[in-house]
Amino acid sequence: MKIALTGASGLVGRWIARAAVEAGHDLDPLPGWRLGQPVDLSGKDALIHAAFQHIPGRYRGGEGDDPQGFIRANLDGSLALFHAARAQGISRVLFLSSRAVHDGHPAGMELTDELSPAPTSPYGEVKAQAEVALAALATPDFRTASLRPTGVYGPGLPQKWAGLIADFLAGTTPAPAVATEVHGADLGRAALAVLEDHAMSGSYNVGDLVLDRSDLLAEVARLTGCATPLPPPGDPGPLRRPLSRRLQALGWCPGGLPLLRRDLPEIVAQIQPEQEIADKLD
Repeated sequence: MKIALTGASGLVGRWIARAAVEAGHDLDPLPGWRLGQPVDLSGKDALIHAAFQHIPGRYRGGEGDDPQGFIRANLDGSLALFHAARAQGISRVLFLSSRAVHDGHPAGMELTDELSPAPTSPYGEVKAQAEVALAALATPDFRTASLRPTGVYGPGLPQKWAGLIADFLAGTTPAPAVATEVHGADLGRAALAVLEDHAMSGSYNVGDLVLDRSDLLAEVARLTGCATPLPPPGDPGPLRRPLSRRLQALGWCPGGLPLLRRDLPEIVAQIQPEQEIADKLD
């Protein structure tokens, strides 16, 4: 399949790019393209839209002090891209949304694939509106779908746990917390599973682990010998947990704790040299 991918160099897009290449697809990362610009999708079979403009390191709150510019860049830019894809004969479009579309649902709720969005932030609102607009464009010859991933982790820089792990190695015990996570490689495989499904439509949750920060840092301490006290276990009760039943019906099976434990040494090794340099400068 000839796939155009926006945001291929981003924290999440890089995993989708890797999965597509490893699966033998012909990938065009649209080098130099930015949201809001005209795009040439001629000759492509499918589009995966993972690009997003935000303050570095922040999604919720990524609008900074310019919410209108944030909406204009991301929502208007995405809608223009979707219309261009349909006009240029693309047959499949997959949009990278977010679990943030569900932040307004009650604490402790299980999030099903079919659940309607309830965003509470500009980030979640932009994602939710883009989902709805893309779905409205769907026809039998123009299949559309949206992925709603939870927190994405995995080796590589930038690294979502860099600050947490670096601070822990430097002697800081963080507050307790529990979060849902999915490995980037599993997200990449999820994107391809949906794109290759002839009946792709609607939204798909992408989630795997319920991870206690105390358990994560206990593994870091075991790997490094760090003696920083661990935080107490967090309370998983209020956590909104995404259920990935539609993906599982396609045969998707995420790596769980074994995959986390396999890759955590590499993640820590990428963070630890930065911490060692910082220690020498103090």
